[in-house]
Amino acid sequence: MSSDHAPVTEIVGGGDFVYQACATWHQMPAGWTLTEAVGVAVDSRDRVFVFDRGPHPVLIFDREGNFIDAWGEEQFVRPHGIWIAPDDTLYLTDDLDHTIGHYTPDGKLLRTLGTSGQASETGVVNRDYRTIQRGGPPFNQPTNLTLAPSGEMFVTDGYGNARVHKFSADGELLLSWGEPGTGPGQFNLPHGIAIDSRGRVFVADRENSRLQIFSPEGEYLDEWTEIARPCQIFFDADDRAYVAEVGYHAGTPDPRPDETGGRLSIFDSDGNLLARWGGGKDPYQPGDFIAPHDIWVDSRGDIYLGEVTDSAGVQRGMVGADCPSLRKFTKVLATD
Repeated sequence: MSSDHAPVTEIVGGGDFVYQACATWHQMPAGWTLTEAVGVAVDSRDRVFVFDRGPHPVLIFDREGNFIDAWGEEQFVRPHGIWIAPDDTLYLTDDLDHTIGHYTPDGKLLRTLGTSGQASETGVVNRDYRTIQRGGPPFNQPTNLTLAPSGEMFVTDGYGNARVHKFSADGELLLSWGEPGTGPGQFNLPHGIAIDSRGRVFVADRENSRLQIFSPEGEYLDEWTEIARPCQIFFDADDRAYVAEVGYHAGTPDPRPDETGGRLSIFDSDGNLLARWGGGKDPYQPGDFIAPHDIWVDSRGDIYLGEVTDSAGVQRGMVGADCPSLRKFTKVLATD
């Protein structure tokens, strides 16, 4: 595959969900490169924060893609997840440090969940999630965090654990649930997490290819299964779920080229599919993907998606280093 003849933009989606896809949306400072946009989130001013596995871990852009600022140099072992609170503070998950840091928008550390460099005991061998023996306390390579309106925090503890942890707004551990497995309430890499307006907790159970739905107390409610290895979920103001699915081509020890690759799906609050695009046939195209990993929607309905292009694609010889890692989908307004 090559980007030599890839278009700059492309129209994707359908029905009420039509977007202009752009794979070259952001502008980096001279001499800088975006290594891997593992996380992306938008604040109340529609500033776009990118958590990058490169020399400048937190990159900030305006919605047109103009560079604003960067911080976090030499502060993280391996960036993984980002969540922005209503007060515009950031929660940044460092999976290999086994911690989640709470930061101001300009990079001041306010508090830390977990103990730096200290993993809980789950029986995992060589950081291989397939070897996890049991659920354990926080944390063993946590993946993502989300906030309830009350300020309570819910964390997926996924690469070295198989649990969701619930914390009070003050950081007190309230409860944990989950064990390794495929049954209801069990997990095989709980990777992403989000809460809808009804308070339901959605967990991206990646290697079980489903979204599991729980009450805030961890009671299993339901699951959605028409999904291909979901990494993260985002709910808009109308409870539509935007799901980044890494698919079966990249980032897996068992590639399945005959099944779907990375894609983006939009569902209503009952799990009905509203729009979907991608599939991984040509990740260089603006509307296709190699390894979707994180997703966010801004106040105007535009979608931002980050991919683990380097670790899931480049390092496996599937794409070149020029394959996009950060994409924007601008909502196209319907006209009568």
